[in-house]
Amino acid sequence: MQVIDRGPATGSNVIENIRLLTPGLRKSDRKVAEIVLADPERFINATIAETAEAAGVSQPTVIRFCGAIGCEGFQDFKIKLAQSLALGTPATHSAIAEDDTSQQVATKIFNYTMTSLDWARHKLDISAIDRAVDVILDATHLEFFGFGASAIVAQDAQQKFPLFGIPCNATMDSHQQLMAASMMAPGSVAVAISNTGTTRSIIELSRLAREQGAKVIAITGSPSTALINYSDVVINVETLDNTDVFTPTTSRIAALAVVDIVSTLVARRLGQQHNDRLVRMKRHLAQMRRNENF
Repeated sequence: MQVIDRGPATGSNVIENIRLLTPGLRKSDRKVAEIVLADPERFINATIAETAEAAGVSQPTVIRFCGAIGCEGFQDFKIKLAQSLALGTPATHSAIAEDDTSQQVATKIFNYTMTSLDWARHKLDISAIDRAVDVILDATHLEFFGFGASAIVAQDAQQKFPLFGIPCNATMDSHQQLMAASMMAPGSVAVAISNTGTTRSIIELSRLAREQGAKVIAITGSPSTALINYSDVVINVETLDNTDVFTPTTSRIAALAVVDIVSTLVARRLGQQHNDRLVRMKRHLAQMRRNENF
């Protein structure tokens, strides 16, 4: 996967900020970045002098490095470094090795997932979420589009939104998807889900929906791609880049969480009367489950 320009690092995980910003740092600053990434625990209690010596640079270079990665001095850098390590093993230390034990594999996958989800949480634009909620509440019906892992997210959304009185569909067949996008009209809303934002079919479905007068909400981890050209609202669900075939699809987990956030906010906006209906529905489901336990 190609690493895209993510702009200024604003996430709470300073280790991932360093990893992403390293290629654009000055040569001397990169030396500091590389030794920190190689052994982050070592520098939680290190002094500026010790860090400079380890990197083979001057002390002012260490201070400049801290500013370049978004920290307010060396002490702020050490605090954020400790916080990042408390989140779990950073992505740069989570690659699964052939000789890892089952326990090591389980630990790395959990740590990587938690770190990546925390990154996505801090990158999430709540104003985009609010705009998506506004668009959905005005919708006559919803169409969720996704392929591969994103299709699972689309199906999960299709399970939730009928509960809010909004007709919706998540067709998996590509021909049916094309037909649905072509038949959309003003008042309809298409939700295009694509982590890469480069899936041709998703872009084409979004274009068709817009041409029919429908609104398009994009849920993507790559907001700099062509998909945004055919979207009215873009929800950026940015997770950490990961090309290791053994590691899990954290982007799907993050997108599922965003669907939960949007659906919860929609439910809150519908008022108490609607929520009372949901409570009654849940009660009926609970009763049915009890009856099925023979």
